[in-house]
Amino acid sequence: MPEGLRLAVTTLTVARVRGPRQLDRRTAGQAMTWAPLVGLLLGLGGAGPVFLVRYFSGQNLLGAIVGLTVLALLTRGLHLDGLADLVDGLASYRDPEGTRAVMRSPEIGPMGTVAVVLTFLLQATALSACVGHGRGTASLVLAVATGRLAVTAACSRLPAATAEGLGALVAGTVRPWVPWVWAAALVSAAYGYAYVDPDGRGPMPTTAIQYAAAPLVALAVTWVLRRHA
Repeated sequence: MPEGLRLAVTTLTVARVRGPRQLDRRTAGQAMTWAPLVGLLLGLGGAGPVFLVRYFSGQNLLGAIVGLTVLALLTRGLHLDGLADLVDGLASYRDPEGTRAVMRSPEIGPMGTVAVVLTFLLQATALSACVGHGRGTASLVLAVATGRLAVTAACSRLPAATAEGLGALVAGTVRPWVPWVWAAALVSAAYGYAYVDPDGRGPMPTTAIQYAAAPLVALAVTWVLRRHA
């Protein structure tokens, strides 16, 4: 396994993978380049429980909650912790140095807690609706892969907030064309999967367009948030 991929797996998941021999910006850039692939694997890991719970219990919401819980376990809650830190920092209305101090604090403030709870509720409700339409597993895989693609995109151009830490290690390490290639692959795969309906109901162009648009809308939202941060 390439060193960059090993670093991506050990950073973004709970998997015990031997890290690279040397941790430098080149290896970090390779790891961030592989992040969408790790997201694809994580999405499959969360989609399996969604399908099984839905199949054996018939409960859409329960399947969604179990799948999201498994996803949080597979990632050590890394994305939820980052969400809480970001919201706490931005809600503090301090200067950049004060904002970073809030984000570095090991404690989660009320705004961060509310953000995590509301996000989980929104995700569970949305995923439950997708399950009800027979699109739960595919939607979760696409969403998680897109989320990790946002990480790749964030490391391609924007500078780090500080001169040290993980952000400084990965900022600007991804070549600008890499996120575009991943985005094209995700959009194409999403469109193709939805258009050639696996349930045998024939071509579904409207659903395919929705699937293709979803990652693009998500990436646009993350771009605005990154610029604001």
